[in-house]
Amino acid sequence: MGVTALLMAGGKGTRMALRGEKPLLEVGGKPMIEHVLEALRNAEEVDEIVIALSDHTPKTTELMKGFSVKILKTPGKDYVSDMKYAIRKLKLETVVTLSADLPLVTGKIIDKIIEKYRQSNKPALTVVVPLETKERLGLDGEYVLAAGNRRLVPVGINVIDVGGIDEGELEEEIFVIDNEEVAVNVNTLHDLEIARNLLIKRHIGRACP
Repeated sequence: MGVTALLMAGGKGTRMALRGEKPLLEVGGKPMIEHVLEALRNAEEVDEIVIALSDHTPKTTELMKGFSVKILKTPGKDYVSDMKYAIRKLKLETVVTLSADLPLVTGKIIDKIIEKYRQSNKPALTVVVPLETKERLGLDGEYVLAAGNRRLVPVGINVIDVGGIDEGELEEEIFVIDNEEVAVNVNTLHDLEIARNLLIKRHIGRACP
């Protein structure tokens, strides 16, 4: 079963009130989208990468033309609409979707998510982190799910068997990952500063014997 990674990078970024484009915000000396693309390239379970862009992100589009990835222009209406547009347009089957605002995600984590999806035998999987993990990092949980006594926050990574995408709400596996590398999705300038600081700490940790 081949898995296509659909990297969503065509949104307006209205929540951050930016003059520039959100995927191009710099973290660790390079644009956020490059960090996510590197993680996808390092993921052994990903067979193909597609970057979904729109008229809202012309500079990001120009940047991505310099990489060996498939680019698809979407209407730029909203995240879900553009995702469905890309899936139908390319006739995709199994897709891992993620946004360009996850600069700390790694290939190993993406592989772990896809493996969990395959074990679940459900048509969809949503990745969440505990709310307390985001709070510990100084991040807000905009959308909080209740699961028993736990409060969970979606991180913007999903795996979908798209055969039933038009059949209403799909049965899904909820995959809890208590990990700062997926907890940090950049929606505010405060989030951006946290991502930058964590990346510095990661590089220092790797440099230490």
